[in-house]
Amino acid sequence: MTGILAIDQGTSGTKAVVTDEQGRVLAMAEEELRPRYLDGGGVEQDPRALLDSVLTAGRRAVAEAGVPLGAVALANQGETVLVWDRATGEPLSPAVVWQDRRAEPICTARAAAAERVATLTGLVLDPYFSAPKMRWLRDQGYGGGVITTTDTWLVYSLCGAFVTDAATASRSLLLDLDTVTWSAELLDLFGLGAEALPEIVASDTIVGTTAAFGGAVPVTGLIVDQQAALLAEACLDPGTAKCTYGTGAFLLAQLGPAATRSRAGLSTSVAWRLRDSTAYCADGQVYTAASAVRWLADLGLIRDAAELDTVAAADNGGVLCVPALAGLAAPWWRPAATASLTGMTLDTGRGHLVRAVLEGIAAQVAALVEVAGADLGTPLTRLRTDGGLTRSRVLMQAQADLAQLPIDVYPSPHATALGAAACARLALHPGLSIVDAVGEFAPAARFEPEWPPDRAAEHLARWRAQI
Repeated sequence: MTGILAIDQGTSGTKAVVTDEQGRVLAMAEEELRPRYLDGGGVEQDPRALLDSVLTAGRRAVAEAGVPLGAVALANQGETVLVWDRATGEPLSPAVVWQDRRAEPICTARAAAAERVATLTGLVLDPYFSAPKMRWLRDQGYGGGVITTTDTWLVYSLCGAFVTDAATASRSLLLDLDTVTWSAELLDLFGLGAEALPEIVASDTIVGTTAAFGGAVPVTGLIVDQQAALLAEACLDPGTAKCTYGTGAFLLAQLGPAATRSRAGLSTSVAWRLRDSTAYCADGQVYTAASAVRWLADLGLIRDAAELDTVAAADNGGVLCVPALAGLAAPWWRPAATASLTGMTLDTGRGHLVRAVLEGIAAQVAALVEVAGADLGTPLTRLRTDGGLTRSRVLMQAQADLAQLPIDVYPSPHATALGAAACARLALHPGLSIVDAVGEFAPAARFEPEWPPDRAAEHLARWRAQI
């Protein structure tokens, strides 16, 4: 038996999972990471810490699994960028994280091109995406080397390939979404026309070999983290959707082969390129989910996320929270928005505040559910969920109530890694279908709406009035 090492390199940590050929988890290891939150909206990571976490977690998982490897797969953060030396592989800048807002003036200066950018890329002109951060780094004096998303640097460090996958490239504001090629027009718009860009590859392409985790094995299964989870959760048919509750919350709805542009403020991206075909997805983001829970812990209201359900009150006591601690993303795209807690009285306790924050996260996702249905032309009928916060029954029930949808919780905490592993299986077995590579699963839990529709609508109306 051989295993696949699937690495999920995320914002708050790196997870390494070894699966067998049927996708069963044999071993898992995790290394925590703490981004640096800076004045002015800056969010940075130490690139060496990212690479060290990949190597350490990967080697621990491989040692625990005790099986030879058939491949190494990598899921990545998506829009986080850095400058590095292609000759030596040494980082020349911090990694500027997808949450970083310091490139806002770069977007403002190009506001006249926003409609053209949306037409070409399917994205909103916003510093959330890669190109503004790339321009910002160059403007800060980080010259020389190459400037790429973190996946390209990590893969180069593992096997020497200079590549990125189509899904990650589609999050850059530099990709022509219809042709899935770099756009000279967009590169010129951001003053990046002279930059060396990685080759865009499919997620089932073998890009090289690495001996970083033992004997030399293929490197493949490259994919951005949220799309990896979409694949793992078998959202293969148009209209199927999932939401991942990690550092932020990310809702993706499968579009199929049509790169339909959103009319309601969502993004359109490549879901994946597999088996010589491209699938697209609509997506929306909530910038702070687990990071809002960490904020509660930093304030001393809870010790950690495991306490959410024991501390949360039975109702919010009239307290409403808009947890825009890092601005508002889709469908509002208000980076300067700040968080609010309203409706507090002398009777308000910490349990009310904790519940209000969880309901605030769920309300933002409910807004994404609504606009995704509008873009698809038919309401979503079910939402699949994954990520650490799905362990909170309070949050999942609030999500069902506010979105007025059944919620199916994915049975594994490793959706992103399992999606990357499925891509690697497709690379290793050319005759395998996407459906068979993903396999079937039964939800770990299911939550049905308990609130009547009028109560949910009234709550959301009061909540939106606070934005």
